Amino acid sequence: MNKLDIVKVVAEETGLTQKEVNGVLDLTIATIIAELKKGEEVNIAGFGKFVAKKRAARTSINPRTKEPIKVPSSMAPTFRAGKQFKDAVNRK
Repeated sequence: MNKLDIVKVVAEETGLTQKEVNGVLDLTIATIIAELKKGEEVNIAGFGKFVAKKRAARTSINPRTKEPIKVPSSMAPTFRAGKQFKDAVNRK
């Protein structure tokens, strides 16, 4: 399932247009990204938590040239599924 499929299902279930649902979904994603950029967590009850974790700077090796390269520190978005979400996926 991709974004378009999700938009279609939500539009059918809610009676909203696909354009409206797409706008809401885009805004939701943009809001999550904006909060993570600010260093905030986004916790959606029953679903999970989005967190931006800092990756430390490190030295790696270029596989082509075998030369060491410095990789700068960066922020990596992570998602941790909530208990209700995990339980729903694991139900048979």
